[in-house]
Amino acid sequence: MLDAARQLGVYVESVCGGRATCGRCQIEVQEGHFAKHKITSSNDHISPRGPKEERYDRVRGLPEGRRLSCSATIQGDLVIDVPQDTVVNGAVVRKAATTRAIERNAAIRLCYVEVEEPDMHKPLGDLDRLKAALIRDWGEPLGFDRLEVDFALIPGVQKLLRKGEWAVTAAIHRDMETDTARIVALWPGLHNEAWGIACDIGSTTIAMHLVSLLSGRVVASSGTPNPQIRFGEDLMSRVSYVMMNPGGDQRMTEAVRQAINELIGKVCTEAGIDRHDILDLVFVGNPVMHHLLLGIDPTELGGAPFALAVSGAVHVDAAELGIEANRGARTYVLPCIAGHVGADSAAATLSEGPYRQDEMMLLVDVGTNAEIVLGNSSRTVAASSPTGPAFEGAEISCGQRAAPGAIERIRIDPETLEPRYRVIGIESWS
Repeated sequence: MLDAARQLGVYVESVCGGRATCGRCQIEVQEGHFAKHKITSSNDHISPRGPKEERYDRVRGLPEGRRLSCSATIQGDLVIDVPQDTVVNGAVVRKAATTRAIERNAAIRLCYVEVEEPDMHKPLGDLDRLKAALIRDWGEPLGFDRLEVDFALIPGVQKLLRKGEWAVTAAIHRDMETDTARIVALWPGLHNEAWGIACDIGSTTIAMHLVSLLSGRVVASSGTPNPQIRFGEDLMSRVSYVMMNPGGDQRMTEAVRQAINELIGKVCTEAGIDRHDILDLVFVGNPVMHHLLLGIDPTELGGAPFALAVSGAVHVDAAELGIEANRGARTYVLPCIAGHVGADSAAATLSEGPYRQDEMMLLVDVGTNAEIVLGNSSRTVAASSPTGPAFEGAEISCGQRAAPGAIERIRIDPETLEPRYRVIGIESWS
């Protein structure tokens, strides 16, 4: 398998020279019919585990479903994934957040409160006294006069109150003024850490930022290639995959959710925090990525009139999407604008605000799918077009993806008009 990868120009790391001791050459077999390649891939088409792989698994452990490409041989048609965590020297996806002033109005608030102890003459339950204390101390500042609570918290309320000696910190979720405030997490005593995730699911790249809900500071950022790319390079090829392969949408949904969970683990490790302190998550993406994240079949987006299953904002518990965070964490997915103008465009428009000014603004989001917004306070219009195949070399000689060597920044001197550029992999400018 390693020889085949090298012949095809696919980078698979191998430090030990094929002796099956380093474990860097791990691969995964993807099973099913792949219409794009006109083949059926199966685990039966790869040799059984040999002594070298068994020894490596016994000594260092080999994740389920993975093989060592230096030891496995090809017995038939195969589609192979190279897991990103094994690619030490592969392309680095950089998505640093720029610092800017944004008025903070978090949907999650941490509220510390001291609760009256139980009394024989006041038979109110512990949870009800907690709710009364929260309304008393925080109701007016935060604008709520009643509280609901996630059912999953109820069995543990009494132990938490006693562990905190009748002082607890409650995470209260209230996204809209018309919403009922809701307790989604509880900690004994004072707890002053709460984090949020902002994630852009692009066709080629998934970018993620970990943000403090208390200060608004971005504490960690990371990115990874979208694993759905094995099902199709662009949006339409992925929709075609779903049309031609029953269950293809579930496979792509599982792939992207797994990548999101791995990214969450990565930014949490970088920031040194517990992922169970993540209470709020916001996702954007083009309509196909939006639908696949939510587990919606994107087939209708494959042809006119490009009907969306849902165009409005989606509020959902993170656990319902299989996202590993606090069990009370909430997820907000921004609305889509039209059939191929998605939540990512809505977020960019909200951030840059052409509708807040009199001058005309042109906003261009160049990705595998490019979305363009033009307008001002009087009127705003949007459109989209696939650009990845054009820029990444499908029909041109000098195109490539965002990998080392690709131009990532350009600056033009306002006086001399002399351009300078910087490429991925080199920090200095030309």
